Amino acid sequence: MTTVSSAPRLTRADGSPVRVLVVDDEPNLAELLTSALRYEGWDVQAALDGQGAIKLAQQVEPDVVVLDIMLPDLDGLSVLRRIRQTHPYLPVLFLTARDGVEDRVAGLTAGGDDYVTKPFSLEEVVARIRALLRRSGSATAQRDSTITVGDLVMDEDAHEVTRGGEEIHLTATEFELLRYLMRNAKRVLSKAQILDRVWQYDFGGQANIVELYISYLRRKIDAGREPMIHTLRGVGYVLKPAASQAEVPVGAGTRGA
Repeated sequence: MTTVSSAPRLTRADGSPVRVLVVDDEPNLAELLTSALRYEGWDVQAALDGQGAIKLAQQVEPDVVVLDIMLPDLDGLSVLRRIRQTHPYLPVLFLTARDGVEDRVAGLTAGGDDYVTKPFSLEEVVARIRALLRRSGSATAQRDSTITVGDLVMDEDAHEVTRGGEEIHLTATEFELLRYLMRNAKRVLSKAQILDRVWQYDFGGQANIVELYISYLRRKIDAGREPMIHTLRGVGYVLKPAASQAEVPVGAGTRGA
């Protein structure tokens, strides 16, 4: 199971979620990165090519960019130069499949702030991004550890969960799974995404481990109450406020994430 992070949540100065732009032409990798960064409570957009990245950078005004050097249309260095014309101080983390000194030097010389070499761990990417955000002053640490979805409340620091004010006792794995669902409230998560984030591995191919733990959560979260955890057959799972809680905002405490 993924180790619970003790790192403080990072937000923008106004308390809104950090904005991250992920650029990689491998859809599966882009999806994994997006999912992992959203797990941090950040607002993540993804592009699969250089032109799309340039357009998104203008639209979303990201706080940091994760940029693959090898793209199908423009190479990452060209994309960086184009983005830096309007965002001269935007932090950029390069992803590269090549570990040659020349490639690393070229990326850093072009204005990249850091790089990781494929294959990499998601935890390393998150750590590098957090370091870039702190150095650039784009984000500040928030101490509030509460995530709220409808009447479901999780205190990450105290490891406490309540629904409608009633305490719910969870195992460590159940807690981590619920945290992932709550941080991605209203987003459909596939079994593969859940396995990668909560268990990190495919658990010997036993994808039914996800179904098993979802059933455990339902017994504790939804039993005798309006359901919050829903199954989209053939797609995945989604957690959202119960029908009677539809007007209650989905958020992460005072962080606004």
